[in-house]
Amino acid sequence: MECVDTQVVVVGAGPVGLMLAGELRLGGADVVVLDRRGGPTTESRASTLHARTMEILDCRGLLDALGTPPSERRGHFAGIPLDLDLPTPYPGQWKVPQTRTEELLQAWARELGADVRREHELSGVTVAADHVTAEVVGPTGRPVRIRARYAVGCDGERSTLRRLIGARFPGRDAGRELLRADVAGIDIPDRRFQRLPDGLSIAARRGDGVTRVMVHAFGGTVRSPGAEPGFADVADAWKRVTGEDIGHGTPLWVNAFGDARRLLDRYRTGRVLFAGDAAHQQMPIGGQALNLGLQDAFNLGWKLAAEVTGTAPAGLLDSYHDERHPVGRRILENIGAQAALLLGGPEVEPVRAVLAALIDRGGVREHLAAMVSGIDVRYDIGDGHPLLGVRLPYARLSVGSDEYGSHELLRSGRGVLLGLTGAGAGAGAGPGDGARLRALARPWADRIRVVAADPAPEGPLSGVQAVLVRPDGHVAWADAVGERQLSSALRRWFGEPSE
Repeated sequence: MECVDTQVVVVGAGPVGLMLAGELRLGGADVVVLDRRGGPTTESRASTLHARTMEILDCRGLLDALGTPPSERRGHFAGIPLDLDLPTPYPGQWKVPQTRTEELLQAWARELGADVRREHELSGVTVAADHVTAEVVGPTGRPVRIRARYAVGCDGERSTLRRLIGARFPGRDAGRELLRADVAGIDIPDRRFQRLPDGLSIAARRGDGVTRVMVHAFGGTVRSPGAEPGFADVADAWKRVTGEDIGHGTPLWVNAFGDARRLLDRYRTGRVLFAGDAAHQQMPIGGQALNLGLQDAFNLGWKLAAEVTGTAPAGLLDSYHDERHPVGRRILENIGAQAALLLGGPEVEPVRAVLAALIDRGGVREHLAAMVSGIDVRYDIGDGHPLLGVRLPYARLSVGSDEYGSHELLRSGRGVLLGLTGAGAGAGAGPGDGARLRALARPWADRIRVVAADPAPEGPLSGVQAVLVRPDGHVAWADAVGERQLSSALRRWFGEPSE
């Protein structure tokens, strides 16, 4: 038996597990990632990255490798068109196949030193007071035992780790489902959420000639959890709803997703934590499921790394559940509302008509678009300034003779204390004075960096003199709260000073 010691074992090498592995390595933690598959998925699956996820990738310098994927400014809410134009550099939906997202994040995590082990399947787990032991079946059945301080389940809605520790996953099973398939060799009109008397149909032909079809037949039965449909099921439902025959096509991928809705009681159970679909199950309407999971990992990674490297203050790791569980519950509620309106029959048409009339009216569009895009998340960090708890708004910053985007300040995975009254000595001794901020933050110099910059006039940071930004980009302190509270914020999020 091979025996491995590490600080964190992550179960699942999908996008969420790989994002978490990279974040852990940025924070200095040793990590082993396990996945029973031999490589990144070859199925199309999730194909949409939202604005906040694109911002996160920018914060880690990953967008250059991603290239410039196609994007659309318009999304939808329950199939009703929704303009996603928002105050972010990346408004709208960015079309990136899940296989490409996994390739990108796996290369990044491995480059940072993560040990990603394919063809390794979790078979058992023992949780002790000070460690977790994972029993794993490796390639050709070779047993592997991994001892870690913490384990994180990123292994999907049918999580093996969640089952092995008996974590409560309350909610409801699916009552309706949407069938989908990628099909070559068919020629049918593109459809965007076309509601017909017998059901819902969606079709989009890709540049390579393959057509993604999705169909829901009103009143159709739901298969048991884990039972996958065949292409015949898709073709039969498509013909029933649209009258078109696609049975002669060649299916490249077939699956179904239902409107099941579940949320873990606790995202942390002692030394075991969960992120992504292992923590919350929902229909992947509008691509929210993948994006929600990646944002879980972005919140958890720096906190867990601080815990295992010995710099975390008391309660930091518990703040992962405290912050992300409400976000998960809120997203499940909005997806539940969308599922009811999207898959409901003629009885929901009056409600859809009212929503369609309201969606472009003052504040409604912005509220829904920000929720779907993930840029409206505000953690309960305290009161005293409108920026507290929200993501740092994107701004162009001048640092000496150089110009940066605010996302670039977070590339190292450390916190940032940002002074915004200029970098020069003549800036004065106000809250944003760089020299004064460096003196105040010097005891935490190993965990945060101090940057003095000039924001662009009339930009989103105009009038703000200084902010403390966590590694996940959320604001933990702002100048209006008071200089005395800065020391408290540094201790709360970055631990005791090192000198």
